This record gives sequence, structure tokens and C-alpha cells, in this order.
Amino acid sequence: MSGFREMRRKRQQLSEEESIGILQKATSGTLALLGDGGYPYAVPISYVYHERKLYFHSALAGHKVDAIRKCDKASFCVIEKDDVQPEKYTTFFRSVIAFGRIHIIEDEHEKLEVARMLGNRYNPNQEEALQKEIENGLSRMLMIRLDIEHLTGKEAIELVKRNE
Repeated sequence: MSGFREMRRKRQQLSEEESIGILQKATSGTLALLGDGGYPYAVPISYVYHERKLYFHSALAGHKVDAIRKCDKASFCVIEKDDVQPEKYTTFFRSVIAFGRIHIIEDEHEKLEVARMLGNRYNPNQEEALQKEIENGLSRMLMIRLDIEHLTGKEAIELVKRNE
């Protein structure tokens, strides 16, 4: 997709597969939106990754929901590794940023599927409890989808060198 910057330090760029692997493994990240008054609004949030899409849940109203309804462009950042190396004045890091279009899911079938994916991710093998939670809470929740247009992962140069 054009319009996205290429990484300046290409040697530190993770492959698409490595970046997806991080999204599949991590359990939370920071969702960045265009907030009130044009200020960036970044909010920590749990999610599930599935087929080049990120899914979130939310209350029915609030800053996040208002921002999504106002502007559909978003980014989502996950930090997988954050190993501070004080004696070297650096951090061994590995992170991923996904850019894309974010939407509130209106389709009831898709909304239910997302609720199941999220429930199974964070409380696996609890089908009966999940069904009860969905029946009691789905009407008070929004399901949100971020369609990834551009995905970039990066790691510390020290990790690159270690793997070479």
C-alpha cells in the first residue's frame, strides 16, 4: 500500500511473518486514534489478531468510540520485548506497528464471532461461561475491527547482530 513510509533502518526490520507472529503472541497493545481537538489519543487495549485484522471490544460510548466514528485511520503498537541494558545505554526491543482503517462492527453475526474469538483468546476452554457472558454482555459492548493496510516490525540492532 502506498502512502506509508519505508523503514529507515532496513536491517532492523522484521519480516511480515515475524511481525504477524508477535501480533499472534502478544495480548495487549496501544491503539492510536485522532482524538478530541486533533490531539492523538492512544489507549492501551487487549485484542485478537485474525487474518490480517485486529479485533477489539469496547463500551458503547467514550473517547475511543467518538474518535473512531470521526476518523477511520488508526495505528496499533505492540511491544514484544523491552529488555533494558543499563550498562550499554540501550534497550533490546522488538515491536510491531499496524496501520489501517478502523470500524465499529455493525453486522450482528460478525459481532458475535468477534466476541467468541476474544473470549476464547483470554479465557480458553470455557464455552459455557463464555456463552453466558455473551448473552449477558454483548448488548452493552461494541466490537471493533482494524483492517491492516501496512504492518512494520522492528528490533534492536543488537538482536539483529546476535541472530546473524
